[in-house]
Amino acid sequence: MTPGATLRAALARAGPPGRLGVAVSGGGDSLALLVLAADWAHAQGAELAAVSVDHGLRAESAQEVAAVARLCAQLGVAHEVVRWQAPPGRGNLQHRARRARQYLIAEWARGRGIGHVALGHTLDDQAETVLMRLARGSGVDGLSAMAPRRRARGIDWLRPLLGVRRAALREVLQARGIGWAEDPSNADARFARVRARRALEALAPLGIDAPGLAQTAGRLDSARRALAVTAEAAARRLLRFEAGDVLIACEGLMALPQETRLRLVGHVLCRIASAEYRPRHAKLAALLAGGAAGRGGTLHGCRITVADGDMRITREWRALRGVTAAPGALWDGRWRVSGPESGDLHVAALGPGGLSARPGWRNAGLPAPTLEASPAVWRGDILVAAPLLEAEGGWQARLEDSPEAMIAALLSR
Repeated sequence: MTPGATLRAALARAGPPGRLGVAVSGGGDSLALLVLAADWAHAQGAELAAVSVDHGLRAESAQEVAAVARLCAQLGVAHEVVRWQAPPGRGNLQHRARRARQYLIAEWARGRGIGHVALGHTLDDQAETVLMRLARGSGVDGLSAMAPRRRARGIDWLRPLLGVRRAALREVLQARGIGWAEDPSNADARFARVRARRALEALAPLGIDAPGLAQTAGRLDSARRALAVTAEAAARRLLRFEAGDVLIACEGLMALPQETRLRLVGHVLCRIASAEYRPRHAKLAALLAGGAAGRGGTLHGCRITVADGDMRITREWRALRGVTAAPGALWDGRWRVSGPESGDLHVAALGPGGLSARPGWRNAGLPAPTLEASPAVWRGDILVAAPLLEAEGGWQARLEDSPEAMIAALLSR
């Protein structure tokens, strides 16, 4: 099947609406995706819009984005650039840039009523991902690698070229006389993906190649789906929801097979912490062992307590220090606070200080950690409202992640 036919079949399965977004960096994979998606849009009478993220991490990035803009103009595709300024901080810069890219593209798409965004990942990317996750000791979920369709940040992310080799996409561009940019980091062995790419070349004589690894990922994804169905059924029996917390019946949880327990609790931790990946297996297993013995703890930016036959998972307020949003905007990935005014107000965690400013907080019938991690409205250091604690003042806090959505997400990736 040609790359164009593969893309058309993938988009037909995904059933995107009349308007599709495509993320284009200027590299060969995403440029080929743009060209093939433009062919599809013209044939279907659909509307296509492209976005490029300029991270400003390399001097050449502005020129690469400008080249994308010129190609989009030739193809008749609307194109916009969003820019990211790397904030000071520690940790993996590439990981931070990747998360920022997803956030910026999602904001761009939502602002234009685009519900589906296509990404240019290939079969080679899939195989490299399997190798990298093997090195990390990943389980079934990790070795299932990348999904052709994934829901995150309110957007359906499509990977319609997962069945296409990288070289085939270069041939598409060469046939049309289109050049592409090469990111120098793609040859830098400091990065795990580059090492995985070179390892694939070394493993080829053993018959371990990109198509074979991608096929293995597909089989593991079938196993993942079967496990997810079991976990989803358990969630419907065992989970209860209160003020942003999730309570899991301990007796029923401990009666589940270990894989189902890990999957269920890991999923809840991710949803409460608005995290992309669940905790490492060893830490999650240790948490569950402590829970079986009646002990709580902290993990993944969440606080876990065991009492009255339930394991309660709460957002940890310390993980929210410095996280703010304007009233009406999404705060901490879950809560949206609205009220009668905005002005110089901001939303932040209530915290111990805010809780102590409301001496009657026990009347709310909620644990202190739950309230400390709840959204509150502040004017500077002055507490204006605590919606989960008091109904006065016209302020309301609403969870974007409904109980049904949290449970149903167990079946997705």
